[in-house]
Amino acid sequence: MSVQVVAAKMAEVELKDVSAGKALPAESPVTPTSEDKTLARNEPQKEAGSSAAAATSPTAEPSAKAGEGNRGLLTPSAAKMPQASALKHSDPQQNGGDAFVNRDGTVAEAPRMKKIQFADQKQEFNKRPSKIGRRSLSRSISQSSTDSYSSAASYTDSSDDETSPRDKQQKNSKGNGDFCIKNIKQADFGRREIEIAEQEMPALMALRKRAQGEKPLAGAKVVGCTHITAQTAVLMETLSALGAQCRWAACNIYSTQNEVAAALAEGGFSVFAWKGESEDDFWWCIDRCVNVEGWQPNMILDDGGDLTHWIYKKYPNMFKKIKGIVEESVTGVHRLYQLSKAGKLCVPAMNVNDSVTKQKFDNLYCCRESILDGLKRTTDVMFGGKQVVVCGYGEVGKGCCAALKAMGSIVYVTEIDPICALQACMDGFRLVKLNEVIRQVDIVITCTGNKNVVVREHLDRMKNGCIVCNMGHSNTEIDVASLRTPELTWERVRSQVDHIIWPDAKRIVLLAEGRLLNLSCSTVPTFVLSITATTQALALIELYNAPEGRYKQDVYLLPKKMDEYVASLHLPTFDAHLTELTDEQAKYLGLNKNGPFKPNYYR
Repeated sequence: MSVQVVAAKMAEVELKDVSAGKALPAESPVTPTSEDKTLARNEPQKEAGSSAAAATSPTAEPSAKAGEGNRGLLTPSAAKMPQASALKHSDPQQNGGDAFVNRDGTVAEAPRMKKIQFADQKQEFNKRPSKIGRRSLSRSISQSSTDSYSSAASYTDSSDDETSPRDKQQKNSKGNGDFCIKNIKQADFGRREIEIAEQEMPALMALRKRAQGEKPLAGAKVVGCTHITAQTAVLMETLSALGAQCRWAACNIYSTQNEVAAALAEGGFSVFAWKGESEDDFWWCIDRCVNVEGWQPNMILDDGGDLTHWIYKKYPNMFKKIKGIVEESVTGVHRLYQLSKAGKLCVPAMNVNDSVTKQKFDNLYCCRESILDGLKRTTDVMFGGKQVVVCGYGEVGKGCCAALKAMGSIVYVTEIDPICALQACMDGFRLVKLNEVIRQVDIVITCTGNKNVVVREHLDRMKNGCIVCNMGHSNTEIDVASLRTPELTWERVRSQVDHIIWPDAKRIVLLAEGRLLNLSCSTVPTFVLSITATTQALALIELYNAPEGRYKQDVYLLPKKMDEYVASLHLPTFDAHLTELTDEQAKYLGLNKNGPFKPNYYR
């Protein structure tokens, strides 16, 4: 019999005896089972005034089994019947006990059920937490978030060993100790990270396969200073497969994946880097890469120009023997052009940053995806409706703005270049000066490659809770030094997340101490880095094998033919098929059928 039919029939029962206040019969036709009696005996005394919403009421449904006669109730585990709630009556003389009407018209006391009690229920859910409570809750959430976030966090941030790697004596399984990393025992984890990255770096793997027989870098001694990630490890192992010897340091104190550094050290690479280096550690690691007895580097692969600057200043004789420099960042390229303009650049250098494959892919697409990743992992911020100002509308700024706009943010742009400014306007962004919006924005992002873009005056005027971060390579864009004053309090709430608290209790959220957000606080898409890494490898091969006189002591752009070759190596991943020019079409355009298809000045 269905629940609806039972409810309908029970609703027809005459309730006159109950309404007239007649006493209940001494014995109910419904006799509680032994289970019910045990439950009733064990039930604690009900507290007066307990919330009615907290009580769980039994429901009535007759048994369909033959031989159960007049039993009108199932045991307490019976299915619920919401329609029967109208038939329940409370008898105050029975301490709030519930009475139910049976099918024959008699009234019986239901077996008492245990009620779920919520201690201090009203206080728990109706009161707002105190200031201290909110802070404690925030800290507990922050700690759990730190433990669960980031590709490398499970290994990189979980080490309990606070001893500086400089104070450790570590050796790999082959007895080699020419490295300085956090923990060599993490090598197995790092190897898995590298193997995963290899699957998303098809061009670099194809280059390794095609050229390792020829060994185009045989005899090359490459000293590198880049972000030490799984993607960089694939590049280093490719250079090694092509014949090069490599020594490496990190270009950012926060971007090193410790387990990847361990895997490289286990593989025989001289790596000097760990996550969370101090400034002193940073320069010490660079010096250990360079200053080694019996090893003279002849190629530099740099990201930011710090390695080049260190060798130029500290080891001028070594600098003169370098065959070529490959630089991939705006900051590093700017420093190279300064040296060249001053007549102090005594080696040829390749500007990878301004190659088409770097500008249009790494800077744009990489930042378009990683800006959201970095902000989410560190702050759990909701982007919809947030007001964001992006300082700079180059390729990095374009990527950041596109991602934030797609998430529903209101995006403002600051720019000094009228061409980029016009692009921002035509892309639908409002061009402003930073002072005009600094009081109202929720997030400030710098990506100019300049210095002092956000200074103390701006920081003082920001609203409470404003998030401040940098997507440029250098940490000079935000004047972090101006925040280290006695009247301001620094509170570390999560890895790479600091609250800077003003005397009036206003606070801003500073990410990665103003350093590169995406590589300090999250990760970047491996496929895009494959494009940049392949470009770097080809630039090294070109400079190392170039005949005498091809490149002079100046800064050069990567030949357009190489740009196109790097792009073509990635097309098979998408099952893409290029259209080929006919002889007539090639003649009409004045091009070679096999390229290059763009002039060298094309950007």
